[in-house]
Amino acid sequence: MNANVAGSAMPLRIANANSAIRHVFIRDFMVDCLIGVHDHEKSDKQRVRINLDLAVNEGDHPIIDDIQNVVNYETMAKGIVQIADEGHVNLVETFAERIAKMCLEDQRVDSARVRIEKLDILENAESVGVEIERFREV
Repeated sequence: MNANVAGSAMPLRIANANSAIRHVFIRDFMVDCLIGVHDHEKSDKQRVRINLDLAVNEGDHPIIDDIQNVVNYETMAKGIVQIADEGHVNLVETFAERIAKMCLEDQRVDSARVRIEKLDILENAESVGVEIERFREV
């Protein structure tokens, strides 16, 4: 495997002090949801693992140890569950797009990388899925 291919699986460095960007993330968040194109996937919930990486603009104001001054990962997690609970979706790509859109509703979030993995699909694979990255429109 060449260095470019090996490096593509590694997460990019998001936090950047020079640009006042903070990296807010959620790792291996498990959700049961109705997702998939097959009939059984429309009626039986399945396990999905979600990883979320947000580039957050720190802004000029100090944090002063106040949750209101940061992007709250608990709020993002609740938003993911709410999207999952909205009902069946055919594609992991659609689910990922909805999560990215929700994250970018917070004006402090400059970009959202969302990885969705269906865990119980292929017998010889730990997971299958998609990863997207979306940026705030300027």
